[in-house]
Amino acid sequence: MGKRRKISNLLALSLLTLLTERPMYPYEMAATLRHRGKDQSIKINWGSLYTVVQNLEKHGFIETVEVAREGRQPERTTYRITDAGRAELTDWLRELISEPEREYTRFEAALAECAVLSPRDLTDLLRQRLEVLETATAEHQAGLEALEGRLPRLFLIESEYHLALRRAETEWVRGLLKEFTDGTFPGIKDWQRFHDTGELPDDVQVLMQEQEGADS
Repeated sequence: MGKRRKISNLLALSLLTLLTERPMYPYEMAATLRHRGKDQSIKINWGSLYTVVQNLEKHGFIETVEVAREGRQPERTTYRITDAGRAELTDWLRELISEPEREYTRFEAALAECAVLSPRDLTDLLRQRLEVLETATAEHQAGLEALEGRLPRLFLIESEYHLALRRAETEWVRGLLKEFTDGTFPGIKDWQRFHDTGELPDDVQVLMQEQEGADS
């Protein structure tokens, strides 16, 4: 059995990476992450940063270098990464990069329940989403191009990945919309009829009966 991971918060990943550069205190860590726009690649709860730092220290991945006070300011604790922290960081990165993981998005959750809406309503909503996606994709592309030549590409690949995902979603939504608008989406007329009359399509009734039989 492989070793059990002690931490899983992606903020911890970024903090360990920061501390490979030099020792820092928590406020400095937060300021550096903000300056580098790390909240664009991971979801950061800034209020939990100090707790994450404490947990890293608890597990021996970082350690205190200095506790200092300037004037009437609160004490400031500076941390550095330990050998165990470097090993954990490397192991964690290898796992995250090499092993695809099922990730759940709010959009996917909504798609799983979208039959509650009528095809007309869903079409309108997807048009709104497509408009936002197209604008955001164009802005993202422009921003990335502006950074090319100013930053090594190594520091832009996560932004390239996000742009690729956004483009893929844009094309998928555009394709789905086309099926809705030209009427080629399978069962769309029965789906709309259900919302207009409350009458379930025959194939849906069969599926529900089969499910009821399997549950009984």
